[in-house]
Amino acid sequence: MESLWKQFDRLVVFDTETTGIEFGRDAIIELGAVSLEEGGETGSMDRLIRLPEGKSLPPFITDLTGITDEQLQSEGVAPREAAGDFCALLEGAERPLLVAYNAQFDLNFLFWFLRPFGLVEVLKKPRFLDALTVYRDRRDYPHKLCNAIETYGLTDAVNSHRAVDDARATVQLLEAMAAERDDLAQYIDLFGTHPKYGVSGRKISSVTYRSQPYQRTVPLYELK
Repeated sequence: MESLWKQFDRLVVFDTETTGIEFGRDAIIELGAVSLEEGGETGSMDRLIRLPEGKSLPPFITDLTGITDEQLQSEGVAPREAAGDFCALLEGAERPLLVAYNAQFDLNFLFWFLRPFGLVEVLKKPRFLDALTVYRDRRDYPHKLCNAIETYGLTDAVNSHRAVDDARATVQLLEAMAAERDDLAQYIDLFGTHPKYGVSGRKISSVTYRSQPYQRTVPLYELK
């Protein structure tokens, strides 16, 4: 991933598991991340996060992730602790890059997660890369992480709908896509949007959004 290491001194690849899809209403129940520098992995975190008193998981989330209310109570940490652990992965980086698969979703949730603790400033320095946007330019629909793992033959990658597993799978996907064609730097702060419905969630001020057709023509960074 030479094109990225020329610009950044640290990559933090992260993923969230949540109680639903509404970032202002639903909550993060698991936050996982892997910190990378050019020599390899430098740190990681994987935290289950307790829900507020009286709240419980929707059954479909337990079916999807395998996470239970009992696990959150026995193994989960307070949101502030998880927020601090995440911020620690960015400490000391001069030119950080935050990466996720479907980053628009995860970044919206992350912002609202950090906000009550006065920690959103940590998101001002990093730039952003959406691995899903890159993958949509490489292969036709469907575009789930499991499809990307299969397409690139990432036999060691696991799309388990558990945060740190999916973050590590995204690391492997980035490496595979860079080996195929190392134009990843062209996608910095460039997110593809649904051709019919547009941006999902709240726009990120530093990101450029462009409609990304399902029928691949030219890379998104060449579209105007």
